[in-house]
Amino acid sequence: MRRIIIVTLSAALLMATAWAVRDAAAGPTHPAAASKQADAYEHADHMAAMSATSSGGDLLAGQLAVARLATARYATNLHAAKAAGYQIITRMIPDMGWHYRNPTIQGFNLRQPHILVYERHGHRWQLGALEWVFPSKPATAPLPGATYGSFGAACHYTDGTFAFTASQDQCARRSPQSGARFSFWHPDLVTLHVWLWYPNPAGLYNSTNPWITPFNRG
Repeated sequence: MRRIIIVTLSAALLMATAWAVRDAAAGPTHPAAASKQADAYEHADHMAAMSATSSGGDLLAGQLAVARLATARYATNLHAAKAAGYQIITRMIPDMGWHYRNPTIQGFNLRQPHILVYERHGHRWQLGALEWVFPSKPATAPLPGATYGSFGAACHYTDGTFAFTASQDQCARRSPQSGARFSFWHPDLVTLHVWLWYPNPAGLYNSTNPWITPFNRG
């Protein structure tokens, strides 16, 4: 039974990867095709969740499969992420990546991370980690064994530059680094990184990844 479950889950993941590659090659998607694609993702998502549930065991593996299926379309396609509402909030943070946030997403949802963390190599972009943020440490871990990082209160600007400040009234209207317009301020945050799209020898939930160092210069 366990072998059947693993095969089913692997098939779902392969299907999602194939769709992601096809979409990246095809470019913009027609609305009707997009609807069919969404249905296909939802079906694969359901298959992964059912496989995890029927195993009665590895909850984390099932949760990660659902998150991976849901974000496969963004894996090497930053344009798709931007079209879905993700906007730059930081440039390259060493051993971490470029952060893109979707301000419309609230609460914890496996299929909708608050932030996508990308690695850049020249003109190519690779999704490295998914990130969720919280105003305080969750009373119950949203993922088994989750560990957390932090990001201090900061003013963010439209080009991804930012400045740490204790309150929004201290934010300059223009970025001190680049002159870009002010975008938003946030208080101290608890962060949950999940290195789902790039291996991390420091651990799935570690905030930084030593294997990202070569990308620090872009």
